[in-house]
Amino acid sequence: MTKFLAVYTGTTPPEGQAQPLSQDKIAEGMAAWGDWMSRNATQIVDAGGPLGVTKRVSPEGVADTHNNLSGYVVIEAQSHAEAASLFEGHPHFSIFPGDAVEIMECLSIPGSG
Repeated sequence: MTKFLAVYTGTTPPEGQAQPLSQDKIAEGMAAWGDWMSRNATQIVDAGGPLGVTKRVSPEGVADTHNNLSGYVVIEAQSHAEAASLFEGHPHFSIFPGDAVEIMECLSIPGSG
């Protein structure tokens, strides 16, 4: 099995256009997310979680920054296509206002054997 990192992405609506989710919608989404986690438990290596505020470190120093990453999970699958198929209809974008889930293979460190 190959490991894959899946990152949940989402953009913040322009000021004044955000519509907060009702408590019922949040409960529905969390229940659906829990169902997804249960259905795929044998393939989940790290359940991950939501991501917070971002800092960027570069040769110029440390600065606050913004990106579209909102959460992550690490899974195992036989192929990239199989890994991606796990996220079709995921509650991240079918219930919550997320944009997408991006899935990438976790590669071995070169020269590590």
